Amino acid sequence: MDTSVTIIGLILTLIIAIPLFYSMRSSSINKAKIKAIKTKFSQNNHFIFELTETQNKKVLALDEKNKGFLLIDFNAKEEEVVSFVDLNTIQSCKLIPTTENNTATILKIEFEFQYKEGKKADYISFYKIENDQIGQVCLYEDHQLAKKWTKMIQDCIAM
Repeated sequence: MDTSVTIIGLILTLIIAIPLFYSMRSSSINKAKIKAIKTKFSQNNHFIFELTETQNKKVLALDEKNKGFLLIDFNAKEEEVVSFVDLNTIQSCKLIPTTENNTATILKIEFEFQYKEGKKADYISFYKIENDQIGQVCLYEDHQLAKKWTKMIQDCIAM
């Protein structure tokens, strides 16, 4: 009787412990990748990305003092996509949602950065329906996050 209870207890412990182990391991690997990417784009500690937010395998980081913006997207099929923008050269930032023809279905959301010189615009993809594994499940959260960060970036540019 005691042996069977012990065996069942060990099995239940393993069923709970193994997924927790892999989850913590994956989290630590992602934190190390994020730290390495931030270090790479800090340009000899000129940019210090103290304001960071993570959601749906996307990391947004902002250096309000030196005006730098970093977007890391781990949703891409092959390798993570990293985009860096020096906000000192930017005049404005807007959010551009692209919808399907004559429907409200959003296919992608992009940040549009308008440069001060040359009236040139640069587009950084934030959400693509191809990268959403379940099909627009993350869209609402990502859209709200993008709106929030557009305001934060615009405030940083205005300072």
